[in-house]
Amino acid sequence: MDLNYDDALALLRQHNTNESLVKHGIAVGAAMRAYARKYGEDENKWRVTGLLHDVDYEKHPTIEEHGKVGAGWLRDLSYPPDVTHAVAAHNDYHGIPRDDLMSRALFACDELAGLITAAALVRPNKALAGLEAGSVRKKMKDKAFARGVNRDDITKGADELGVDLNDHIAFVIAAMEDEAAALGLQGVVR
Repeated sequence: MDLNYDDALALLRQHNTNESLVKHGIAVGAAMRAYARKYGEDENKWRVTGLLHDVDYEKHPTIEEHGKVGAGWLRDLSYPPDVTHAVAAHNDYHGIPRDDLMSRALFACDELAGLITAAALVRPNKALAGLEAGSVRKKMKDKAFARGVNRDDITKGADELGVDLNDHIAFVIAAMEDEAAALGLQGVVR
């Protein structure tokens, strides 16, 4: 199968009308593309995997279904096995081992992209530019802030990927800056 980002984005939008879910996919896709570049992997495949990791979330948000249903949809559409594996493995509930680099990177980027987005949105300029890892770490300690973000998964993800948490946060912020306009996080003019 020829993986096409625009086709994958259309598929994500077909299953998700919530624009925040679409933007989350774009954010994770940006982080995955950057990690693929860093590790010498297929940037397009990793980006599409990040984009589609939550393809089933709007219709199947339960811990028992999320990831598994989406991986099944992608399998039915002939997406590569490593893509469907990463999508299924990003939900710990299913007990699917993250036994490859792409699966570990996806898990590491998922919750962190959500926290970074939330941290950018509460800044006066609503921009990723200038957001620092230390600020995100401070928000991470505040359990009332973006309470839907699993902090343990962020820490576990960095550990599984074998990267320092501060470096990982800075890396993902920089990657997401490449998609700042699509994410609505390019800043507001005052």
